[in-house]
This record gives sequence, C-alpha cells and structure tokens, in this order.
Amino acid sequence: MKISNGVKKKIIFSTIFILFFGLFFLWQGIYLSKNPFSEKEVIFNVEKGQNLFQIGENLEKEGLIKNKFFFDFYLFLKGAQKKLQAGEYLISPSEGIAEVAKKIISGDTARISVTIPEGFTVKQIEEKLNLKLPGENLEGFLFPDTYQFPLRVSGEEVVKKMRDNFEKKLTLDLREEIERQEKTIFEIITMASLIEKEVKTKEDKEMVSGILWKRLKNNIPLQVDATITYLTGKKTTKIPLEDLQIDSPYNTYKYKGLPLGPICNPGLDSIKAAIYPKNSEYWYYLSTPEGETIFSKTLEEHNIAQAKYLK
Repeated sequence: MKISNGVKKKIIFSTIFILFFGLFFLWQGIYLSKNPFSEKEVIFNVEKGQNLFQIGENLEKEGLIKNKFFFDFYLFLKGAQKKLQAGEYLISPSEGIAEVAKKIISGDTARISVTIPEGFTVKQIEEKLNLKLPGENLEGFLFPDTYQFPLRVSGEEVVKKMRDNFEKKLTLDLREEIERQEKTIFEIITMASLIEKEVKTKEDKEMVSGILWKRLKNNIPLQVDATITYLTGKKTTKIPLEDLQIDSPYNTYKYKGLPLGPICNPGLDSIKAAIYPKNSEYWYYLSTPEGETIFSKTLEEHNIAQAKYLK
C-alpha cells in the first residue's frame, strides 16, 4: 500500500510536534521551579547511603520540586546519579530541578556566616557560637575572621578551621623574623594579645609594642590593665587597687614578664606590631575612655595624664 505525500507530511509533522512537545515538557519540568514566587527556604537533609530515587521522592514529598521523575531523569541525563553528596541543604520551591541537583552534586550544603571580632576570648567565641571548643592552649591561636560553618558545626570543626587560618596567616616571613629575634611564637602571640586589648590603631599598636618589649628587657613590670580585666571580667578603664593585688601569673602588676599566656585572640595588625615594634622615648601609655592613647616619657608625666584623663 502506497502512502501518499499528504499522509507522509502529516506523519512528519505529528512526529516533530510530539518531539517538540516532549522536549518542552522535559525542559519546563527541569528548569522551571514549582513556585517561582516562593520566598521560603527549607533545610533538606540528604542522608548517607540514600540513592537518587529516595532523594527525588523526598524532594517531592516536601514540596520542593514538581515531580521526582524530572529529578531522576535529569540526574541520569548528566550521569551524576552516583555523585550526590550527603548533607543539609537550603532549598526553596523557587529553585528549578537543575539548581537543586547542582547543589546536591557539588555538596553546597547550608552554611552560617559568623564574624569573630579581633580580641575575642575563647569564652566569647563559645558564647557567640553556643558551642564548647575542645582543646588545650586555644587562647590566642583562633584567628579572628569571618567564617562559613555548616549549620550543625561541631566544636572540633570550628577549632580546626580557625587554627588552620591562624597557621596560614602567620606566614613563613613572619615565622622567620620571630626566629631571627630569638623569640617564640607563643611569646609573640601573648604580646600581641596584650596589644590587641590595649589600643586600637596600627600606629599605636606598634608604639605600645615597643614600650612593652623595652620594659621586659629592662626587667620592669608590664603593668597592662587588660591582664587585670581578663582576670576579673570587668569592662573598665579604671582598675581598683584591690584588683591589682590578685595573685595570678596573669597579673602583670604583681609579676614581671609576660603573663602565663595570651589573654585574647589577636588580629594580624597586633601580631605584626608584636613582631615589628616601634622604638621611642616613651616608657608609659594609657588609653582614654574615648580610645585615644596618651604616651609619657616619665612616671611623673604618666601620673599627670592619669589624673587628667582617668578621673
């Protein structure tokens, strides 16, 4: 039986129409989201060992995708069905299947952004993160910075990330200079922590560093107020006389030399100031309530400055 040209054209047209409709159906299923106007985001958990079909089914159940078929088909098409990574993901119904799949394939898990300010103590970091940070000698070595952490980050993960950042920031050049000065990293970080809590600007930090190292060299007590407030937890520029008598290796009024260890986690400017102090004729300094640093050459000048600025 011979097929007429008219019938052939109809068959070709129908085939093209079906193919076009099928491709459009797949395209809109994969690239158009379930709800493009949704502002809600859901924490979606992919557990270890879950396969493609289980993940697709859960996405559909939670109303995050139109149909699990499109998810399964897209992953098979990309050959990525075995590349899906476990974790918690922040997913919105406004995202298409291609976007959702990309997150789970790349392991782009939900994260929180946390800024740890310079001068924070370990205790303050724990309070900010609501976590207990395990480990010894952490004070001073958790580098202050902005971090991206998983939603349920552990104390161990926080410590590792912050310690790794510290190791990276303390470059080989800085380490070599510390060694050349015959100092230890621990001594430098301890000094940097005092500087961090005492003054704010880069210039003042370098000047205070020079004063403190000079006092150490001449066997003069450092008399750093920040070591007392570290012990008492008080936020004040005036230290009561009774606090100066606290018997602690952190009390730099009572004991000569550096305190037992760092009193906070210093930033890079303070660390560099501790390594590269600025020499001057000054032996004393104080910080006014407004944050200005007043330098003095003699004890008499210092006492006058105290009476004037720390009433």
